[in-house]
Amino acid sequence: METIFSKIMAREIPADIVYEDEHVLAFKDIAPQAPVHVLVIPKKYIHNVLTLEESDTELAGQILLACSKVAQLMGIEEGGARIVFNCGTDGGQAVPHLHAHVLGGRKLGWPPG
Repeated sequence: METIFSKIMAREIPADIVYEDEHVLAFKDIAPQAPVHVLVIPKKYIHNVLTLEESDTELAGQILLACSKVAQLMGIEEGGARIVFNCGTDGGQAVPHLHAHVLGGRKLGWPPG
């Protein structure tokens, strides 16, 4: 499925990329909700976390590891971060491609919304 994220992966749309490996791409959100707000997306199309399949187990782990690496690269691992997966319309998912939000750089409130 073609989305803004697939266009970013294809380098058709510019993005401020902070991390990339064979499984994922991570880039700064264009409308940040915290001082650090990075999106981590799998290079394989998956609609969202709720549509993951058993065959995606290793990739799901790679996404979480990438979130950790992004937090370290962005210097927020010590103070803490929030990792969020929005799923579906009611969950606030704006782009139909699985993505994690890595947020930090300030104290984050709870509940989130």
